[in-house]
Amino acid sequence: MEPVTIGLWGIVCLVAVLFLFNIPVGFAMALVGFAGFSLVVSPQAALSSVTSEMWRIFSSYGLAVIPFFILMGNICFYAGVSERIYRTAHAWLGHVRGGIAMATIMACAGFASICGSNAATAATMSAVSLPEMRRLGYDSRLSAGCVASGATLGVVIPPSVVLIVIGLYTGKSIARLFFASLIPGLILSLLLMLSVWILCMRDPALGPGAQKTTFREKMASLPGSIEMVILFLLVMSGLYLGWFTPTEAGAAGSFFALVIVFLGRKMNFSRLQAAIEDSVKTSCMIIMIVAGAVIFGKFMSITRLPFEAAGFVASLDVPRFVVLLLMLAIYIIGGAIMDALGLLMITIPIFFPVAERLGYDPLWFSVLITIITTLGAITPPVGINTFVVAGSATDIPLETVFRGVCYFIPAFLVCICLLMFFPELATVLPGLMSR
Repeated sequence: MEPVTIGLWGIVCLVAVLFLFNIPVGFAMALVGFAGFSLVVSPQAALSSVTSEMWRIFSSYGLAVIPFFILMGNICFYAGVSERIYRTAHAWLGHVRGGIAMATIMACAGFASICGSNAATAATMSAVSLPEMRRLGYDSRLSAGCVASGATLGVVIPPSVVLIVIGLYTGKSIARLFFASLIPGLILSLLLMLSVWILCMRDPALGPGAQKTTFREKMASLPGSIEMVILFLLVMSGLYLGWFTPTEAGAAGSFFALVIVFLGRKMNFSRLQAAIEDSVKTSCMIIMIVAGAVIFGKFMSITRLPFEAAGFVASLDVPRFVVLLLMLAIYIIGGAIMDALGLLMITIPIFFPVAERLGYDPLWFSVLITIITTLGAITPPVGINTFVVAGSATDIPLETVFRGVCYFIPAFLVCICLLMFFPELATVLPGLMSR
């Protein structure tokens, strides 16, 4: 059997293992990658390659960036940052129609900028904002939909764990990926808020306005969120100015998050212990996914499937835009049936060489597929954010949450179209870094 054919069967076997045996994606990729490598070369060569790759991965200094940024997000989470950001957004926007839903999306964007996880953002903002929207008589579809959709910003706005993993896996600059996603993430946030405004203009009963706050109350709400703005600016400006590497940025962010929450007396030992425990669990899960993806990628490379696929696509007598649309369609379908990070790790070894061969900017392509696959976090049948919101709000059925997120899917599609027709949205800031 030809190596390329074995590579194709390897992908089929990986999908089968994931869905038939419910094995975690990191272990599934490692298992199929090891078996495929053994078949193409030999079991001894596979064992030697796997052990050397595992040592290289787990001894990599760059991999420390993952637990550092996760720890920074968990410190802020356990210190109640999300509640303070929400109160600030509530004070400034709550009085307009749909203002609480807009404030929720703003709070999601703010919390996402220091958390990096959509599931954590969904769980946190469900507990913070849903009771208030329920009290004010908001439609349950709008309230649940804005939380689930806004929480997806956690993997788009930097520091994003997904972008970190893409950078580690492809060898691209994590700092440049962060800046490439900044403008698209802000655009997506504004489009989600615009969706709320349009919906409430058409049907004011969906989101009635709350009591108007005074200017003094608005100003009094700012200190609770300014400290986190400072933390975000510290990390991003340090990366932009070259004060520290991405790994050092994660360490600096974690340190200053600790300083901020302890000076504000918003953290105690038990919360800090919980933050560290959650960070260890999440980091182990992500690092195992990276390790499995590297083993699977090694198998793909010896079969030459990615290179043959890139060569085949380049030889097709069709516009490169058509090929891009086909790849994006696969990401949309795949994102709806499996975890975004797992899907990216499986497909990047194949699609990244194709995109580069077609002349697409790798930073732009990375941001584009991140936004598309995170759309899967709110679409059936997986839709992890919808399950998190439905689990947090026991009075809102899952089908209501799914109906609510349908209000916001057009915002994602508009953002994707803008990014496709104006690639500069993702390339302008990384371009300034290189000057």
